[in-house]
Amino acid sequence: MRKQDVVDILYEKLKSLSETIWERKHSLNHIEEWVRQFSADDNVVDDERIHALYLLTNFIYFGQIEIRALLVSLYRDLFRTRIIHDIRRSNGNTTDVDFLQDEFLRKLKATRFLGVGNPSESGVHLLYYFRQENSLPKTAFINSHEIFDRETMGKSQVLSVRDKNIEHYVFIDDLCGSGTQAEQYSKDLVEPLRDLMPDVKIHYLVLFATDAGLKAVRDLKRYDYVASVFELDPSFKALEPESRIFSNRDGRYDRLKVRATCEKHGMNLWAKHPLGYKNGQLLLGFSHNTPDNTLPIFWGEGDAALPWTPMFKRHDKIYG
Repeated sequence: MRKQDVVDILYEKLKSLSETIWERKHSLNHIEEWVRQFSADDNVVDDERIHALYLLTNFIYFGQIEIRALLVSLYRDLFRTRIIHDIRRSNGNTTDVDFLQDEFLRKLKATRFLGVGNPSESGVHLLYYFRQENSLPKTAFINSHEIFDRETMGKSQVLSVRDKNIEHYVFIDDLCGSGTQAEQYSKDLVEPLRDLMPDVKIHYLVLFATDAGLKAVRDLKRYDYVASVFELDPSFKALEPESRIFSNRDGRYDRLKVRATCEKHGMNLWAKHPLGYKNGQLLLGFSHNTPDNTLPIFWGEGDAALPWTPMFKRHDKIYG
């Protein structure tokens, strides 16, 4: 197939994505500006621009409508249904609907939902939509600093749980990639909470998670329940041998050459993690942000010496 034919096919797909899934936020002009940062080659297999366009046609993007729908699923399937099943088991597998509903509402009053991270991060940002879509009261939500009271006694600070009537703390986030943030959060909040209230139930619920990330969080054994709405298996790592986007043996797209393109530009964008945080290699973005586990060629901005126009902007958080 001629190079121009390959380009035309890719742009036809991108035009459709731009007009539908991407909510018209990423025009063909924007795509052109982004792809010109890659080098061209007469050989289709060696053309970096074709590599970039091919990856872009496989990018998984979730807009506000999809995110809101996923937040409904998170509440219904990962929280409400599980709590009701626990109530049933504790009451002789009762099928009394009124009893189950009353008990669930009692449990809900003793539940607090929190976003993972500080108020500027996406986990906290999602709570607004989560509350709206699931018709939850404002009293069901707190910030992480509201879990504890701190009292200074002499030279030391004594920690206590502010509301001892809370039975469930539910931490919510959009993505668990490597599990690093959940690990740090559990060390800072979950461990002291568990020490003070051993019987409290602590949930870690996310919209998306890699199976490796979920395993890492579960292996911590700090959360009572860890789950995601959508689990990303190893085939979602775009540039590995098991990648789902190179499984059809299409000779136009050589996985190793595409990987080399991503590594070359990724090194300039984030030398520590040229293929995404902890080698995430994801092709995933949300209307509210782009995870750093996604390939940096999509969200990186470079620096003054070597600027880069991102395809999907990331509201960054700096790791050391």
